[in-house]
Amino acid sequence: MLVIGNLQLLIIALVVLLPAIIIPIWALVDILRNDFTKNNKLIWVLIILFLNVIGAILNFSMARRHKITSA
Repeated sequence: MLVIGNLQLLIIALVVLLPAIIIPIWALVDILRNDFTKNNKLIWVLIILFLNVIGAILNFSMARRHKITSA
């Protein structure tokens, strides 16, 4: 029989919850530091707030084409 102690539960919680908190914050900081076309900044913030980690991954993979680059 497998018994999980308090220390193991704490380690599992940190491994699961820490990335779930850090990745969306990292994405939000990235959005706030860059300029976007039209209302895309607001849309990306809402996507990250509602979809959390999935929204952050979508942001890192798709938002580059909406950012304004300085020529």
